[in-house]
Amino acid sequence: MAINCKVSFGVFATFALVVAIFMPLVQGQGHDGLAPAPAPTSDGTAIDQGIAYGLMMLALALTYLIHTFDAPFSI
Repeated sequence: MAINCKVSFGVFATFALVVAIFMPLVQGQGHDGLAPAPAPTSDGTAIDQGIAYGLMMLALALTYLIHTFDAPFSI
């Protein structure tokens, strides 16, 4: 019984190894003949949006600081 278990484990391990090696090839993932995707390019809108977010954060911080310093005197 112990030999039968070892044999079946060996068959299963071999089958798993073969499937792990050949499944990507069957699905077309192992082929390097395709051209790579072009590099992403920036059209400037991401930079503009980043500057806008930075200015909004600056305005929020200044508003918070002005109201913090103004609050103790308005009691």
